[in-house]
Amino acid sequence: MANTAVLRARSLVGCQFRPQGREPEIGLDCIGLICAAFGLPTGVIPRDYRLRGGQIERLESEMGRFFRRIQEPAEGDVLVLGVSADQLHLAIATERGFIHADAGLRRVVETPGAPPWPLLSAYRRKA
Repeated sequence: MANTAVLRARSLVGCQFRPQGREPEIGLDCIGLICAAFGLPTGVIPRDYRLRGGQIERLESEMGRFFRRIQEPAEGDVLVLGVSADQLHLAIATERGFIHADAGLRRVVETPGAPPWPLLSAYRRKA
């Protein structure tokens, strides 16, 4: 059975992609998806937060408030992916693949298989 974060994330599949989006009714980006799936308050991550160049330290600091870094991701864990040399992307691991806010498709999707981008780190929600 899928864990709670995966079930919440799956309920958001089809939601519109919106840069800096934090509310499912208006649209989500990858950070907004993580906040919604894990029930984090929408105000905890500023809207000006961009996962571009040099933001890995800020991301890891913010993630550390709610998650612990892990070595081997499993279903329901947050994946930090390196889309390019200066762009990061977040996704949620599922037993089938991963759920993420896809800017190209302009919606939240569940994609089968492994992500096409390198896995930089992974996080699990603190108990």
